[in-house]
Amino acid sequence: METKHFTLKNYQVYLGYIVVLILALFFQNRIMGTISLVGFVFIVYYAIHQSDRNNAMVISQMESLSQDFDKLTENAVFNMPFPLVVTDDEGMIQWYNGPFLKLFKEETIMGKDLKTYVSSFVEYDFQTLKTGKLGHIELAEETYELYSSVVEGKDRADGRKLCLFYFINNEEYFELEKMYQEEQAVLALVELDNYNEVMDSTEASSKPLLIAKVDQIVNEYFQSKGALVRKFEDDTYLVVMRYQDFLGFRENRFALLDEVRSINEGNTIDLTLSIGVSRKGLNFLEAYNEADTSLDVALGRGGDQAVVVAEDNYEYFGGKSKAVEKRNKVKARVLGIALRQLIDKSHRVFVMGHTNPDMDAIGAAVGVMSAVRNRGKEGYLVLNKSNPSIDNLMKRMREEEKDLYGKVITGDQAQERMHPNDLLILVDNHKPSFTIHPELLEGARNVVVIDHHRRGKEIVEDPVLTYIEPYASSTSELVTEMITYMYDDTGFTTFEADALMSGIVVDTKNFTFRTGVRTFEAASTLRRAGADMGKVRVLFEDDYNTIISRAGVVHKAKIVYEKIAISRLEEDAENGVLVSAQAADELLDIHGIKASFVLSPKKDVIHISGRSYGEISVQLILEKLGGGGHLNMAGAQLEMTNLDEAEGQLIEAIGEYFTEEGDVE
Repeated sequence: METKHFTLKNYQVYLGYIVVLILALFFQNRIMGTISLVGFVFIVYYAIHQSDRNNAMVISQMESLSQDFDKLTENAVFNMPFPLVVTDDEGMIQWYNGPFLKLFKEETIMGKDLKTYVSSFVEYDFQTLKTGKLGHIELAEETYELYSSVVEGKDRADGRKLCLFYFINNEEYFELEKMYQEEQAVLALVELDNYNEVMDSTEASSKPLLIAKVDQIVNEYFQSKGALVRKFEDDTYLVVMRYQDFLGFRENRFALLDEVRSINEGNTIDLTLSIGVSRKGLNFLEAYNEADTSLDVALGRGGDQAVVVAEDNYEYFGGKSKAVEKRNKVKARVLGIALRQLIDKSHRVFVMGHTNPDMDAIGAAVGVMSAVRNRGKEGYLVLNKSNPSIDNLMKRMREEEKDLYGKVITGDQAQERMHPNDLLILVDNHKPSFTIHPELLEGARNVVVIDHHRRGKEIVEDPVLTYIEPYASSTSELVTEMITYMYDDTGFTTFEADALMSGIVVDTKNFTFRTGVRTFEAASTLRRAGADMGKVRVLFEDDYNTIISRAGVVHKAKIVYEKIAISRLEEDAENGVLVSAQAADELLDIHGIKASFVLSPKKDVIHISGRSYGEISVQLILEKLGGGGHLNMAGAQLEMTNLDEAEGQLIEAIGEYFTEEGDVE
């Protein structure tokens, strides 16, 4: 603060005015003028003298106050109740107070590197230190908020900078924050996947015991950590728990799934359940809706698993058993009728499968095109180019179904023709990035998804109709079943029936995998429509080069974890994906092999085909690499060209899977 001193300059106008008056009086009366002048001089002298004394006193008081303030500041710093330390610009300790030294079991730390005692210091430069607040750190088993104050060393002979660090113990605050986080509510919905099927297969006398056993296990599991459980339907439970309780359930990977599956109270079918869990920090309505969505994801992936929302992603637990076939056909009938209505309301219909389509994708697409034709609508099958997996089918289409072959267009052509009121139907895939032409989804307002793969985290946004049934053998089976409810007479041509049958055959491996009652019902429908198994078999004939390549892949296989076969196709062959899939199937014939994986390069990506007999989930393994599929049939694509690196990532994913399942030897 600036202090103003008394000087004549501050009053020279007034003094000049007084002098003029005295001179005027002197000329009128010399005696009075002389007396006035003497008095004026005395007063000015006295004022100056007193002013100097007052100014000197003020300066003395200010200097005394400054010295007192310096002593007060010095005393305050030295007696701060929290740790303080001063370092130079190299992090060497120049000074510290008692509370800081007490944090460490040493007599002195002068001149030592602060990083030795505070590891977080290594992350800070002086530009960061000038911000003042550096966040919290763990020190001596307590949490401190770390602050800094930088002093530029311009007046120092060595020109070094100094920095004062002070540590505020906020342990109580952080404990309160931690408690707040842990006490937040999390909601879970628990649903028995196959309740009706299990009840139907259980004797009447055993049903009450079975229901009581399930209620007991579910309640005891969640109540063991203080969660609230309420059963509001025969097969559904609502669970309200604290976040810290949820962490315990996640740590044991929702062991309830295994406990329920092991129940044996007269039931001939294993009981399975699915769990959907919300995030913390939501209000109860939001949490319930999110838990319900998570449950839908779990059921869409085949059930017998828990799905937890984690930030913008999902975490999956379980999913070890095969999806259970549902006998209730109401859903197929309702969705079949709904699809027929959507086709009727649309101007055009576009049908699209996944990249590198197989027989199931094309067979299902042909089936949908048949339904579009029966409704008298204009339809197009989106396919950029054929591949060895479907070459035989496309060749036969060109010869026997010229009209249908003329409706096959590329993704770019479809994008040019599509209007807002057109309908886009995705078959054998629900992931936008895996479609033949992802850009087509951006211009489509009405999208239908028909798929039999277990649902992944990526899915088409806001489809008008979704039919994802992971228990089904193939998408061709689903399409066949839906069409039987759309029309009294399916109206399949012989080619269309063969195409749908080939889709079922390829995904069931000639009715040996994932084959249920409804699979044979769909096959019966196609046989009545004229499907010829002899002609279907011809569609799967391979050329000489394909057989040689497949044999070479099998020959080069190696065994990891004593029960996993891994091989690779070294070159980017046109039929590489087909060869890798066929080779993966053949590797399962090796005694003791429970799962197989074959890698094959394809342009800028590496494709991985995974197969198993069901004891090992190739789906869970390949999901770690961004892929997906089924328990015993899955695939993935890695955006790289180095096969060794891709194989390393695959082996690492297999190791993680065994670690999670507790099967590491």
